[in-house]
Amino acid sequence: MDSSNDDALDIIITNVVATFRTRCHLNLRTIALEGNNVIYKPEFGKVLIKLRKPKITASIWSSGKIICTGATSEDDAKIGARRLARLLQKLGFRVRFSAFKVVNVLAVCSMPFAIQLIDFTKKNRPIASYEPELHPAATYRIKHIKATVQVFSTGSITVTGPNVQNVATAVEHIYPLLFDCKRALCK
Repeated sequence: MDSSNDDALDIIITNVVATFRTRCHLNLRTIALEGNNVIYKPEFGKVLIKLRKPKITASIWSSGKIICTGATSEDDAKIGARRLARLLQKLGFRVRFSAFKVVNVLAVCSMPFAIQLIDFTKKNRPIASYEPELHPAATYRIKHIKATVQVFSTGSITVTGPNVQNVATAVEHIYPLLFDCKRALCK
């Protein structure tokens, strides 16, 4: 980051998506009838379970694959997934917690300055794209860390990446590029 600006940027993680397997077949009807906070969606072949702490929503398929969304950290996602496995064990299934993986992390960050999106896109043309008719943000894809950054003219950015470390690296990577295209904030 810029040495003259000692303020640290706050990266707020808004969503962590994780998957895991139970290594057994799950009867969705039994889960729907006996479980708490359950929504049965037979047309999609899945069950949704909502946990309160950590606050996650899990999509459960009969094959035993489970996707957890809504956690605010990788640790919360793992704790929620383990709680879910334990809940299924209590319903009588022979669940074994395996193949846990954080798939996606979504974070937001606010720059201390506004950004000129057209200049930003012109300077970073092959990687950045800006279509104001379709979306109000410029999209910047960082292939080597598999992260995508949505840059808004207000200075707000949304970062999507495979894990928290890659999201932080993406913010560090894009900050100098945004600093070159900064615009004075309107008062």
